[in-house]
Amino acid sequence: MSWQSELDEIRRREELARLMGGHANIERQHSAGRLTVRERIEKLLDPGSFHETGALAGQAQYDEQGHLVSFTPSNFVAGTGKIDRRRVVVGGDDFTVRGGAADAAIGNKMGHAEKLARGLRMPMIRLVDGTGGGGSVKTIEQIGRTYVPANPAWDTITAILGEVPVVGACLGPVAGLGAVRVVTSHFSVMVRGSSQLFVAGPPVVERGVGEKLSKEQLGGHEIHARGSGAVDNEVETEAEAFAQIRKFLSYLPSSVWDIPPRAPVDDDPRRRDEELISIIPRDRRRSYDVRKILNLIADRDSFFEIGYYYGRPLVAGLARLNGHPVGIIANDPKHGGGAPNAAACDKMIRLVDLCDTFHIPVVNFVDNPGFLIGSAAERAGTVRAGARALVAVYQATMPWISILIRRCYGVAGAGHGNAQGLNLRYAWPSGDWGSLPIEGGVQAAYKRDIEASPDPAARRREIEDALGRFRSPLRTAEAFGVEEIIDPRDTRPLLCEWIEQAYALLPSELGPKGRACRP
Repeated sequence: MSWQSELDEIRRREELARLMGGHANIERQHSAGRLTVRERIEKLLDPGSFHETGALAGQAQYDEQGHLVSFTPSNFVAGTGKIDRRRVVVGGDDFTVRGGAADAAIGNKMGHAEKLARGLRMPMIRLVDGTGGGGSVKTIEQIGRTYVPANPAWDTITAILGEVPVVGACLGPVAGLGAVRVVTSHFSVMVRGSSQLFVAGPPVVERGVGEKLSKEQLGGHEIHARGSGAVDNEVETEAEAFAQIRKFLSYLPSSVWDIPPRAPVDDDPRRRDEELISIIPRDRRRSYDVRKILNLIADRDSFFEIGYYYGRPLVAGLARLNGHPVGIIANDPKHGGGAPNAAACDKMIRLVDLCDTFHIPVVNFVDNPGFLIGSAAERAGTVRAGARALVAVYQATMPWISILIRRCYGVAGAGHGNAQGLNLRYAWPSGDWGSLPIEGGVQAAYKRDIEASPDPAARRREIEDALGRFRSPLRTAEAFGVEEIIDPRDTRPLLCEWIEQAYALLPSELGPKGRACRP
C-alpha cells in the first residue's frame, strides 16, 4: 500500500531534469566559457541552500503503455536559496535547452519566480542567458500559427522594483525579453567577452537593417557597460559576477518593509585621516582622486561602486558608515571637471531612486561646477536629464546630507540636496560656490569692459582678482549662507554620528513608495 514507486518515479524525473539539454549541449556551453544554469545557482547561493520549484516541468513523451520514453526539462530553473543566510529567489535560463527560448519554458516558470519574490518579500536574482523568455521562430513550426505577443508577468516584473531588490545578470548572448529583464533591475552585471545584450541578435539585425556585426560589436560590454549604461557593471568572470551580486545585496534589505542590514564594525567611527586636510589642491584647476576621499571616510573596504565606466563625471555606489549602509554620490573632477553630463544625471537618478526605495540614507560629496556645457552637451539633452535628476532629489524622502568639498555652482550645484527641506550640509575650507564660476561669469558680465581694454586678457584677470577676494567660504558663513565649515578630518566622525540619527529617523512602519523605482 506504499507510494514508494511514485516517489521513485519523481526522483527519476528530477534526475532527468538535472541532465538539462544533454551532455553535448552542456559541453557546448562550457566550451563557450559559460557555466550551466545549475552550476551558476550552486556557485551563487550558500552551499546546499537551493530549494527548487517546478523541477518536474518539461516536455515528456510516452509509449502506448503510458511509460515515459523521454523527458526534456523546462529551460528555466527557479527556486529559493540563501545568500549570507538571507533567503532570496533565483531564476535562471538554461541555454542548453533550446537556447533559453520561451517555447521551452513550460508554464511560465519565469513569471512564477517573479511572483514568488514579490509574495515572499525576497530579493529577485535573474540569471539571464539566451532570449531569456523571449521567442523563437521555431515556435511557429511547432504550433502551426503565429500569435500576438505579450510580455509574461510584466506587471509583476515592474511592480517588484518598488518592493524587493532585483538583480539582472547578463551571462551569455541575451536578446529580446531577456535583455529587458536584465536592465529592468536595481543592479545589473555582465561578463566581458562571454556576455552580450541586444534587442535583437546579429542575424535579425543583418536581415532587418543591413548591418553585419558580431555579437560583441552589437552588444558587448564596451557598448552597454561603457557606452549606453544599460548594464551597470562589467566583470572578468562569472564567479566575479556572483561576488558582486552577493555584495550588492549585502547593503539592501530583503524588501521595502525591512531596515537595511547593519554589518559588523571593525573600523573606528572616530577615525580621523590626516591626508584629508591636504587632499584638495589649492589650485582650482587641479583635480584629485575623489575615490580616495570616499575610502578614507567610509568604513574600510566598504565602498561598492556602481556604473564605474558610465557617466564618468559622477561616482555612485553603496558603502557603510559605522556598519550602516549608505548611498554615495560624488563628483569626479578627473572627468569633465566633475560637471554632470546626461549620462551622469541618469546615473544619479538610478542611485537616488534605489536608496529612496529601500530607505538607505545618502551622502553627497559635492564638487559640482554646474551641468556640462557646450554643443555636445546640448545635443545630448543634458538640460532635460539634469532636470530629471533634480526632480529625483526633491522627490526622495530618505535622510540626506551633503559635504561641500569644493565647487557648488549653478542649477546643478543647487541640486546637491533639497533646499526646501532640512538641507543638512557641511563645508570644507576648500568650498567654492556661487551662481556660476567667477572666471566664466566675468567674461559674460564684463564683456564690453574687457573688449574695450587695450589688453583684454590683463583686464579680465584684473576683474577676476578683484572679485576673487569675495569667494572665501568664511564670508558665506558670516551671512549664515552655509551652516558649518568643518575640518575635513572630522568628516568621518560627523557622518558616523549622523548615520545613527538617520536610521533612527526612519519610520517604524516601512513599506513601498507611491511609485516603483525607475529601471
